Amino acid sequence: MYKIKSIQIKDKVKELFLKANYYINQDLMKLLQQAQRKETSPIGKYVLDMIIENHNIASREEVPICQDTGLAVVFVDVGQEVCLIDGDFKEAINQGVREAYQEGYLRKSVVDDPILKRKITKIVLHDCL
Repeated sequence: MYKIKSIQIKDKVKELFLKANYYINQDLMKLLQQAQRKETSPIGKYVLDMIIENHNIASREEVPICQDTGLAVVFVDVGQEVCLIDGDFKEAINQGVREAYQEGYLRKSVVDDPILKRKITKIVLHDCL
């Protein structure tokens, strides 16, 4: 039986949320750089330049790559021989998300109609499970 403390789950969720918002996967970055070198359209080249530059700034300064950080979605696989101690599994995940949003200055809202009205829903960190 493998025992995990709830604080370990909370800390790992927070770490992964911040990492996902500060860094682009290196494989994806290589593909973006290849696309940027091959791009012939001035606008396309400019957009790829900006994505790469945003990543460089975000990773160096540890700030979100994009202001629109999206929705908090957590997928969890738990093995059969795992036991959570010192807390609640759901709350540990939700607390990790909360702390990442607060400490990482991640945007806590969603646009209701992104095409026509761009109305902010004012959704603020509800339970993700």
